[in-house]
Amino acid sequence: MKSEVTAVCLSEKKGIQKHEVPEIKLVFGHGIAGDAHAGNWHRQVSLLADESVEKMRALGWELKPGAFAENILTKGIDLKTLPVGTQLSIGETLLCVTQIGKECHNDCAIKQTTGKCVMPTEGIFAIVLRGGTVKPGDEIKIVNGE
Repeated sequence: MKSEVTAVCLSEKKGIQKHEVPEIKLVFGHGIAGDAHAGNWHRQVSLLADESVEKMRALGWELKPGAFAENILTKGIDLKTLPVGTQLSIGETLLCVTQIGKECHNDCAIKQTTGKCVMPTEGIFAIVLRGGTVKPGDEIKIVNGE
């Protein structure tokens, strides 16, 4: 099975849910152009597997891309098992995994509504090593780390 991007999302302001867009522009050392979480830090881009979101949908929740504040929704790659330092080629870009999961803050809308959030254990974060455009259908390849 080919690993690929199923959706790309961003939010222009912190504290609001990300929304799906046709494509995102990744900027070296910065993150996603126009996204509120971009900057010179270790969590420039967030990725989550669609398979993880399906676990929540199976509980009866209707969830659109971006519901867990992910920038890139994927399929066919077990993101949560990738070690920190793994490099991912996505379309014309190159990312480096910097963090697996994150602490879920108490005011997380998904956790308040469902009582559970998959991002803290199954989402990953990365920095941009090579910029470019990412869009649904782009192939994801592990460059190293596995």
